[in-house]
This record gives sequence, structure tokens and C-alpha cells, in this order.
Amino acid sequence: MAQHLVRVIILGAQVVGRAFTKALRQEFAQAKTAQAARGQSAETTQANRITGMSIEEAKQILNVSKLDNPKEIEERYQQLFELNDKSKGGSFYLQSKIYRAKERIDQELKNVPKSEQQPK
Repeated sequence: MAQHLVRVIILGAQVVGRAFTKALRQEFAQAKTAQAARGQSAETTQANRITGMSIEEAKQILNVSKLDNPKEIEERYQQLFELNDKSKGGSFYLQSKIYRAKERIDQELKNVPKSEQQPK
């Protein structure tokens, strides 16, 4: 009787394991398809994953529409970062979001080939 119970448990675990593996494979395939549909490169997707922020979100935080003017991006970053300084009554949370947005944009600019960047 105990042997049959052990066999049922083992078979059940195998079935659940296979179903879980199949679900993971489907999830990865769907994520890859969605990435291709959005037209994102592997570098952009990796950067989104690392920083936890998309380039669109970073542009909204720094209030810039295009990435073709690094000087404007730096000015907006400095202005917002200083405005949210904790010693001036600002928010450390907002200041960190601003820093992460600048970091994400810098990473995106680093990933863009030099031929695609417009002259400054």
C-alpha cells in the first residue's frame, strides 16, 4: 500500500513539474514576441530590466521629449535634483527617481550607435 502511495505522489510531482516547465516556456515565448512587437532591442529590454524603468518613463520624469539634446537632459536633471534636495524640504524618494531616470537615459544613449546620434 505504501509503495502505491509513493508512486502516486512521484507521478503527481512529475505531472506538476512538466506543467510548470511548459508554462514557463510559454511565458518566455510570449515575452519575446511582445518585445519584438514593441520593436525593442535586446539592449533596451535588458536596460529596462536592470534599472526597473523604461525609457519612456525616464523621459516623463525628466520632462524631455527627445534624447537628441544631452545638454537639455543634464540641465533638467540638475534642476529637478536640486529642487528635490532633502535639505531644502524636498523628497529623497523623488530625488532618487530623478537620479534613476537620468541613469536610464544615459544607459540608453550609450547603447545607441554613434551613427544614429544627431550632432550636438
